[in-house]
Amino acid sequence: MDESSALFALVDRMLWTAALVAAPILLSALVVGLLVGVVQAATSVNEQTLTFVPKLAVVAVVLVVMGASMLGLVGDFAREIFAQIAGIATQ
Repeated sequence: MDESSALFALVDRMLWTAALVAAPILLSALVVGLLVGVVQAATSVNEQTLTFVPKLAVVAVVLVVMGASMLGLVGDFAREIFAQIAGIATQ
């Protein structure tokens, strides 16, 4: 039962890491999409590129600003997994 609880803890940590890495990108794209959608509804302009280009620009800015911290989270998680694998191999 100890191995399954360790596996569930690892899966839980993996899902939280994935959520923390994806959240800034998804939330910024959501906010920009909503703002552009409101502007399009108010002006009756239904051009598809008006939603794509601002989202692309904001996602690029978020990746530049927060990319290092997101990569640090993934790197810390990878180091933790490799340490656990090494611990299991020595048992």
